[in-house]
Amino acid sequence: MAVLGRQDAPTDAIEEYCHYLGTALAAEGVCLERKRVPWAEVGWLKAMRGLDERSPESKKNPAWFLLQYTALSWSRRGFSVRFVRMIRWLKNRGARCAVVFHDAEAYSGNSPVARIRRVVQIHTMRKALQAADLAIFTIPAEKISWVPPNARNIVFIPVGANLASPEAAWRNKKDSRQDPPAVAIFSLSDGAIRAEEVRLIAEAVRHAAERIGKLQVAVLGRNSELGGRELEEKFAGTPVETIVHGLLPADEVVRVLARCDVMLFVRGQLSTRRGSAMAGIACGLPVVAQEGRETAAPITEAGVVLVPEGTKEGFGPALLRVLADESYRALLAERSKHAQERYFSWRTIAAAYAMALRKGEMNH
Repeated sequence: MAVLGRQDAPTDAIEEYCHYLGTALAAEGVCLERKRVPWAEVGWLKAMRGLDERSPESKKNPAWFLLQYTALSWSRRGFSVRFVRMIRWLKNRGARCAVVFHDAEAYSGNSPVARIRRVVQIHTMRKALQAADLAIFTIPAEKISWVPPNARNIVFIPVGANLASPEAAWRNKKDSRQDPPAVAIFSLSDGAIRAEEVRLIAEAVRHAAERIGKLQVAVLGRNSELGGRELEEKFAGTPVETIVHGLLPADEVVRVLARCDVMLFVRGQLSTRRGSAMAGIACGLPVVAQEGRETAAPITEAGVVLVPEGTKEGFGPALLRVLADESYRALLAERSKHAQERYFSWRTIAAAYAMALRKGEMNH
């Protein structure tokens, strides 16, 4: 059973992750149900008692509970200390517990509250790691600052794209080179962070457009309506056309990405936990993104062009190179397709889960 906390809006990427994982696990002979713990609506005690309906009846044949961790899933302000109590509560009833760390690091910030929250989050994640029978990280454990080198029962499994058949994009290539090159922007952040992302996108695209002429920018996913309007203002008087798609069903996302030439990812460093970046790779696109601490194999085997963190030139030169060199772009696209097949397809991810869970049963 996948155990989810508070629902995110307008879309819940973790719930979608569990949906696609469950579908793929069925082929491995594993049935994955989803259970939301409505602690924010009914309180913690009543919410945890609701898990009793699915808890194992005896300790002789315990079920696996896959607890999906982000700090804000289990606390309105990111102080998710009750998450560890839930693990212990389930284990006292005979369950095997695996924690899927979608947030692998504490939140940043320099205010007194942010510093306290960071200490609490690291403490919570360490305790969760100790209490769980299995820990699943979506980035390599050696890239995580708080995981001890001798930690046991750890497995690294990257996230997949929350798309049913992203490989369909490989067959739906752009039919006409009369269309201007298209840059995909998939999902933007909230508030002040989005403003910085819009600035970086506008700077990079204008750099490319000044040198190769007309470009299209396809903006889709979370916050694309707001971000798209802001980009339209930035591109006024330039040969850049902004097409705002908003939130789309998964199959429509694939169709839009299939018509693009490259994805520009500016939501922090490239990482195997970044579902929106994985969507670009899954659809066979080159991805221009920032390199950082979490950037490591196998995502570096995909068709990614990495920009060093804090570089003065920004994303513009890297984006220009991909758009201007068709053979280079085709090479990167093939690398993304190969990486999707080998590492990031839901079939591969489900097989890794099945192996980890069976090994965990043997070690229990």
